[in-house]
Amino acid sequence: MKPRRLGNVSIPDEELIKDKKECKKIGPCGIGKKAVYLSSFYIDRRYYIPISSVKRIFKRIAMSKGGFTGKGVFGTLSYLVVVYEDGKEKQCNFKHEEDVDRFLAYIEEEYPDIPVHSLEAERKLAEKERWLAEKQRERNVSEETKRCLVKLEQAEQYLKKQSDIYMDLSQSAKKKRTYDRSNPAYKWVALAIVLMGGAAFVYGIYALTTHAGFGMYFLLFGLAAIFLFAGANVLPTSKNNKNYIEKRLTESISQMEEYIRVYPDFPVPAYYAHPIVLKRMQEIMKEGRARNIPEALQVLKKDLKALNSSVVVEKEEYDEVVAIKPMFLVMDYK
Repeated sequence: MKPRRLGNVSIPDEELIKDKKECKKIGPCGIGKKAVYLSSFYIDRRYYIPISSVKRIFKRIAMSKGGFTGKGVFGTLSYLVVVYEDGKEKQCNFKHEEDVDRFLAYIEEEYPDIPVHSLEAERKLAEKERWLAEKQRERNVSEETKRCLVKLEQAEQYLKKQSDIYMDLSQSAKKKRTYDRSNPAYKWVALAIVLMGGAAFVYGIYALTTHAGFGMYFLLFGLAAIFLFAGANVLPTSKNNKNYIEKRLTESISQMEEYIRVYPDFPVPAYYAHPIVLKRMQEIMKEGRARNIPEALQVLKKDLKALNSSVVVEKEEYDEVVAIKPMFLVMDYK
């Protein structure tokens, strides 16, 4: 199906169809060489906006995560927002927030001129940068610290060239952490309930066709059980078991090791190689809490250990912490 245009700029049909076919698909949306492809409520990549018309792309959280705890059936609703032309917006709902992060990371990698923060978030980040710059000017920064800052910034830019690699590392660590904290018995209880739901569903169909009583109730119960637990990532499946999750984490670390192998003296181990890790280490050094890279990494570990569910942080910092803290937890902060 040919996507529909949003805005005033068109792309010739032949180029559009080819670009959509070859675009990088992330969640219900896609990123091509000529356009971004956005979803409607029911259809993936139903609309397109030419890259030249895109002014800004950012993440919007429509509902808080219960005070950043992630608890609750409707803990969060994640949206990708594209601002184009003269301030028009198109908002797309994503089932998984990590797909929004992956989309933005790829935009930052392929189209660095497109801002990936809202105006408000951009303002806060600029204020933080000015504050860090003032702190750095107030201190007599040593030449060693200056060299370390340059080294960290260059390494950060190197990682951003391959967003899929560091995103896979972060997501596999999150998956491993979630699995480790889950009670294995819950998975088998969920499987039993789904099987009971399937049996109730089959019986409900039989009862309706034979006009037996309560058939509709069995039908609805079966459907509810199947959809609830199938969508809750609780069931033990081929991609939700200990061996698969540990293998995925090992592979993501190996992939990162291979990527940074050609980089001379990469500043952190492969299992911590994420742009946010390097960014926060730079901030630590600019604040004067560390003089060199090993010290900055140790301070970052202490900062992450101190952050728990009882600590209130800004949304921007929360996004950074949830992206990197699982990487440190699964490695036991070594």
